[in-house]
Amino acid sequence: MKISSEVGAEGVPQHEINMVPLIDVMLVLLIIFMITAPLVTRAVEVDLPRAAAPVQERPAVVALSIDAAGGLHWNGAALADAELADRLSAAAATTPQPELHLRADRATPYERVARTLAAARAAGLERIGFVMLPEG
Repeated sequence: MKISSEVGAEGVPQHEINMVPLIDVMLVLLIIFMITAPLVTRAVEVDLPRAAAPVQERPAVVALSIDAAGGLHWNGAALADAELADRLSAAAATTPQPELHLRADRATPYERVARTLAAARAAGLERIGFVMLPEG
């Protein structure tokens, strides 16, 4: 790059860097990168072996509802408190283990929900989720 000296309006010499060669080099580099970038992204062709993937079944879903009064409902059918532990243990023993979707009424006391969750964990259920309505 050439540094040129010119005399300014006040008679003082001004030194400037000639930017044209710098811009030329940058444009050439840009064009080179634009051309070589698609070549770099191509992968090496490899013939991979095929494997038969087993069909994964979705686990069953058990809907356990707790109404405002604390009553239990197993997939929509009324359930006594004494039967809860047996049903949860039977569900935990199945393979694949079902997902427990817990639906509690807004007015349900938290203690009732906590006892139900503790019973599900004690029975060995590992996939427990809460069901709620989206706001709006």
